[in-house]
Amino acid sequence: MNPSSPPRKQQIPVIVLAGFLGSGKTTLLNHLLRNRAGNRIGVIVNDFGSIEIDAMTVSGQVGSTVSLGSGCLCCAVDVSELDTFLETLTRPAARLDVIVIEASGLAEPQELVRMLLASDNPHIVYGGLVEVVDAAEFDAGRERHPEIDRHLAVADLVVLNKTDRVGSEEQARIRDVIASAGAPAGDAAAGGSAAAVICATYGRIDPQLLFDPALRPDGEEKARQLTFEDLLLAERAEDEAGVGHGHHLHAAYESVSFTADVPMNPRRLMEFLDSRPQGLYRIKGFVDFGVGDRGNKYVLHAVGRFLRFAPQPWTRDEPRLTQLVLIGSGIDPEQLHKELADCRESATPTPEMTQDAAHERSMWGVLRYVQQPDDDA
Repeated sequence: MNPSSPPRKQQIPVIVLAGFLGSGKTTLLNHLLRNRAGNRIGVIVNDFGSIEIDAMTVSGQVGSTVSLGSGCLCCAVDVSELDTFLETLTRPAARLDVIVIEASGLAEPQELVRMLLASDNPHIVYGGLVEVVDAAEFDAGRERHPEIDRHLAVADLVVLNKTDRVGSEEQARIRDVIASAGAPAGDAAAGGSAAAVICATYGRIDPQLLFDPALRPDGEEKARQLTFEDLLLAERAEDEAGVGHGHHLHAAYESVSFTADVPMNPRRLMEFLDSRPQGLYRIKGFVDFGVGDRGNKYVLHAVGRFLRFAPQPWTRDEPRLTQLVLIGSGIDPEQLHKELADCRESATPTPEMTQDAAHERSMWGVLRYVQQPDDDA
C-alpha cells in the first residue's frame, strides 16, 4: 500500500424508509433506534405539516437528528438542499454508521431515491428503499392510494407489517400482489417488484437487515461499559430461552456466506449479479478478481437492483479471498452458493487468465459499476 494514499473512508449507507400514513414507519424506526446494537444512526425525519410529531417521537433516542417541517421532503428541497442536511450528518465527529430518511406518508419515494443517487456527497452510498405496508388494510390502502403499486415496484425491501391481524393465506395473497406490483395488468411475468418481503408485527424487524456493525473501524467500542441496551438484550435472551427458533426476528430471512480462495471470473460474476433472483435484498463483501488486479480487492455493495464496486488496496499479508454475505427472503441459499461457486476461475490458470488484455476486457462489466474517483478531496 502506498503510505501517501490513505484507505478510502467507508461510505455511510442512506436508507429511505417509506410507507403510507398508518403503515407503521415511525414504529419501525423507533424499534431500530432501541435495538441498534451499538450502531450510530442519523435520522432525517420528513414530517408533513407544521407540527413535527414524528420528530418528537424519536427525539432523545438518536444522537444526530435533522427534522424537516413545512412539507414533503421530495417536494420541499432539491438535491443541493438535501446535500446540506446530509453534510451535517456525515461530518466525522458524528461517527455515524447509517442514515435513515423517514419519508412523509405523502412522499414519492422514487423521487427521494433519485435525489440520493444524484447527490454529490462523497461520504454516502444508497442503502435501499424500505417500504412499510399495512397488511390488515392492504386492499383498502391500495384503493385509497393506487400509487402504492408504483412504490412497491421500486422498493428494495417490503416490510409487511401488522401480520398478527391477518392469517397465513391472506399473507400469501398479499405477497403475490406485491410481486406483481408495477407489472402490466394481467401480465405479472412482464415485470413487477423484485423486492424481498418480510413479515413483521409492531415494526419489529431484525436490525441486521439494515446495519453493518462489521464496518466499524477495528477496535472501536470493543472495550466499553455495559449500556442499558446491552442489559435489555441480555434480558431478552434469557426470556427467549426455550422459545422456538421461529420466534426470532432473523427467522424472517435467509443469509448466505460465501468464501473462495481462488479468483472470481469477472464475466461470470457479473452474469450472476445481473440476474440475481427476486427476494435477494443485500450483498456485501470483497471480491478477488486476481491476475491484473492483484493489487486491489473490490468492495461489493448491492441493495435491490443497486450495485456498486469500489477498489481498495489489499493490506499487508491479507489473504487473497473473496468473501460475500447475501441476505434475502424467499431465496434458495444452496442454489445461490452453487451459482457463486460456478463463478470461480479454474484452480489451474488458463491462457485467458494469464493474459492481461483478456482480463481487462472481462473486467469491463465490473468497471461500469465503479464510482469514478472524483471525490478524493
